[in-house]
Amino acid sequence: MQPPSRRTFLALGLLTTLTACTGGSTDHPADPTPPRDPDTPARLRAIGAADLLLGAYDTLLTAPGAQTALLRPLRDDTARHRATLAQDLPTSSPSSPSPTGTPATGTPTRSLPTLAELAALERRTAEARLDGLSEVTPPLARLLASIAASNALHAAALGDRTPVTTPDNRDASGPTAAVAAVPSLQAALSAEHAAVYGYGMVGAHLPDDPQRTDARTTHAAHQAQRDAWQRLLTAASAAPTPAAGGYQLPFPVTSPADATKLAIHLETRLTTVYADLAGTISAPYRHHAATALRETTLRAHHWGAPTTPFPGIPT
Repeated sequence: MQPPSRRTFLALGLLTTLTACTGGSTDHPADPTPPRDPDTPARLRAIGAADLLLGAYDTLLTAPGAQTALLRPLRDDTARHRATLAQDLPTSSPSSPSPTGTPATGTPTRSLPTLAELAALERRTAEARLDGLSEVTPPLARLLASIAASNALHAAALGDRTPVTTPDNRDASGPTAAVAAVPSLQAALSAEHAAVYGYGMVGAHLPDDPQRTDARTTHAAHQAQRDAWQRLLTAASAAPTPAAGGYQLPFPVTSPADATKLAIHLETRLTTVYADLAGTISAPYRHHAATALRETTLRAHHWGAPTTPFPGIPT
């Protein structure tokens, strides 16, 4: 899927080798051996990380006084991550775990983890998801970026406020990759131009209280992200697309409730933009898209958007 163009994004709510193996009789050649899926090693690593999380969740869920209301939805998300990662793998690969809460096979459960330890594990998993992101196929890059954003959201829900770090692959890019990335970078820049405008409207309709402070902080974050895309485009010898003169909002904004609804809309739409970007941008730049997806997922949740196990990927 190509990332939404400037026009498409605004229309959504903001204006503007195979080697044959032979044997036996030459009259009856053997069937060609299918090539190994290049994503299989990455999928298996990601499944192993999900197993560790599932084991920790299951151990805590069976403990006396377990915070089931908090842990169960996060555990269910993790089970869905694993099932999706395991989909279409060879039958000899690990199968999906039971959704009933049975600890994942091989997961160490000799000691009871704390919520803080589980939160830290979710954060470290979010970071690890993006290792080698430039080496997988675009569909898996999109999926891993989305799951990493979900892991970061889980860590925050469990109380971990440590910033998630992202691998920096800038040195891996060359002139060819930079040129190939320009259309995707321009689309991301256009999305942030629209978000900056939208947050100007959000802040203007919120009372002078912590919500307005949040809007100002988020407005500044989108300005910083806009500037980051502009720097990448300049480094790629491309002229950044300027902002439009104005943008049409998806609905009238006349009250604080409307302003909050608009903030949710802006961030939710950006999760889709950045999940798609992670699967379409040139490989060395995928970590930029994954980082942007994670941050907009956390902001969407902050404003009250419903959570999803796959941020930015329609169910």
